[in-house]
Amino acid sequence: MTTTPDHWAPTDPLGEALHQMRMNGAFYCRSELSAPWGMTMPAMPGHIWFHIVTSGPAWLQTEDAPPRALLPGELALVPHGRGHLILGAPGAPAPSVMDLERVTATERYELIRHGGGGDPTTLICGAVRFDHPAARKLVEALPDTIHVEVGGSPQQEWMQSTLRLMSAEAQHLRPGGEEVITRLGDILVIQAIRAWLETDPAARTGWLGALHDEQIGRAISLIHQQPDRDWSVASLAAELAMSRSAFADRFTKVVGEPVMQYLTTWRMNLALDALRSEQATAAQLARRLGYRSEAAFARAFKRVVGLPPGAAKRGSLPVVPSPTPPGA
Repeated sequence: MTTTPDHWAPTDPLGEALHQMRMNGAFYCRSELSAPWGMTMPAMPGHIWFHIVTSGPAWLQTEDAPPRALLPGELALVPHGRGHLILGAPGAPAPSVMDLERVTATERYELIRHGGGGDPTTLICGAVRFDHPAARKLVEALPDTIHVEVGGSPQQEWMQSTLRLMSAEAQHLRPGGEEVITRLGDILVIQAIRAWLETDPAARTGWLGALHDEQIGRAISLIHQQPDRDWSVASLAAELAMSRSAFADRFTKVVGEPVMQYLTTWRMNLALDALRSEQATAAQLARRLGYRSEAAFARAFKRVVGLPPGAAKRGSLPVVPSPTPPGA
C-alpha cells in the first residue's frame, strides 16, 4: 500500500523561484531622445536589461534578430545581459550609451538627452541582476528577449497602470522620484517574466518544465529548502512515494542531470552566494550545507567550481555551470 509522506514541499516551486527574485539594480536612466537617435547598450553578463517606452517610437535590435518596434507603453527585456541597440528608427547611428553625456540624479539613476532635434521619444532603461541561485536559474531559462505588448489581459492592464505611474514620475521628478521609478522598474521586470511564464510554451521545457512537474518539482523544492539534509536518491524518492529507480530516471530525463549532481551544484551555488555576501568560512558552509567535515565540503567545492573555497573567496567569484537542458 502506498503511503503519503508526512512532509511535502510546497506545491508551487516556480512561485518559490519567483519569490527569490530579489534584485540589485546596477543602472537606471531616463532618456529624452529626438530623431535621429540610437544607443548601443553594452553587454552586462549576469544582468537583465529592460527598456520601457513612455512616449514616441523606438526599436530594439539584438545580434541575432531584425529590429523590433516598441510602442509607447510597451516593455522589452534582454534577460541575459547581451549587448544590443535601441533605435529611433532602423539604421540610425547608435553610439555607446556610456559615451553619451549623462546627468547623475542619484547614485544609480541618470538622465540622458541625445539626438538630432526631430520627433521625441522618452525611455526608461535599466540593468538589474538577481542574486539568489533559484532566481538566477530561472533567468538562465528565459529567451533572448521578452516583449510585453500594450493592452489585452487583466495583467497587462495592471502593467499599463504601473507604466503610466512611472511615466508621470519621470516627467515631473519630485523628491524621492528616482526611488519610485527604480522600484517600479523592478516590479515591471518581474511582472514581464511572470507574463512570459504564463503564456509561452517554452516555459514548460527544461528546468522550468521540471518545476511544473508535480513530483520532480517537489523534489527540487525539497532540495532548495533543506540543502543541509543528508539527501540520497532513496530518501528523496521516499518523500515522493516513488520507487528509487523510477525517480532517478525521471529526474535525469526532466532536469537534464542526475539528482545528486543537481543537489551538489545547488549547494555550491549557495556556497558561492555566502562567500560573496557574508564572507562565510568553509567550516561554516560545511555545517550549513550538510557536509560531515570541512574537508568534504572543500573537495566538493573544488570539484564543481574549479577553485578551493579560499581562492574563490579572495578572487572574483565564478559561476557554477548549468547542464544543457534536455532536447537542447
